[in-house]
Amino acid sequence: MKTVAAFFRLVRWPNLVFIILTQFLFEYCIYQRIYGYSWNNPVETRQFIFLVLASVLIAAAGYIINDYFDLNIDQINKPDKVVVNTLISRRWVIFWHMTLSLLGLFFTVSALPIAEYWYLVLGNLASIILLWFYSTNFKKQLLIGNVLISLLTAWVIGIIFFSKYLLKINSLLNVDTNQVRFFRLTILYASFAFIISLIREVIKDMEDMDGDRKYGCRTMPILWGMNASKVFVAVWIIVLVSVLLILQFYVLPFGWWISALYCLLLIILPLVWILFKLFKAQSAEDFHRLSTVIKLVMFTGILSMLFFRIY
Repeated sequence: MKTVAAFFRLVRWPNLVFIILTQFLFEYCIYQRIYGYSWNNPVETRQFIFLVLASVLIAAAGYIINDYFDLNIDQINKPDKVVVNTLISRRWVIFWHMTLSLLGLFFTVSALPIAEYWYLVLGNLASIILLWFYSTNFKKQLLIGNVLISLLTAWVIGIIFFSKYLLKINSLLNVDTNQVRFFRLTILYASFAFIISLIREVIKDMEDMDGDRKYGCRTMPILWGMNASKVFVAVWIIVLVSVLLILQFYVLPFGWWISALYCLLLIILPLVWILFKLFKAQSAEDFHRLSTVIKLVMFTGILSMLFFRIY
């Protein structure tokens, strides 16, 4: 039982639940609401479930290999949370990484006809490879690892969008109103996922600076310094808050008062709080607290998809 609990800690099960929730809400509240589809179509339902399974399995494999290569750093930054080589041997860690990665590819191939949706298989294969190189090299480099994880976070939404349309000239030329609306909402939520993830990744680098410096990492706080890194994060928070405020003025004429209030109280104001607390943060505990609040903002941001089902 202890080993099972350790395995779920290793794969970051709350993050996997978050992926499932994100893709489910995007499918149910955005795609099905726009096109009027339902879960009555067994073929589409199976395709969606397989894509969700693929995303979860590949993400879990990524978390596993990241902990494998981060063992020495984690023993400094978070010694009480280390699983690799304490509760689960390194050999089993590699085994689970390979198994989950292959299962992720299997469900990707099984979800849709590979001859037509080859780009989804290529995208998930690239995700597996990039997560490996992120763990071994990219995460130790300035911004490369941060941007990569942010792009893969956005891909959680992007893969659902691309599963609905064939990348063919005829499909791209014959665009209707629903496709335009679906595309805009995809860009909206994928951009939100990218920016909020980038903010959190840099703050996590600030939190982990001591262990990262000891093992030769070249992250932003180490190369640019803490103050410059805080300014970088602050700029992105201001950009995100500004865009969200503009969006509220856009939806208010349509009577979306409840959604605007929700966004203001549970997304914008927490981001403003993070902005003010950012420049006062000094210790690893301070940055960990900010990282936790950002994760809650990611959660409330994704839950805002429910309003597209209500209105």
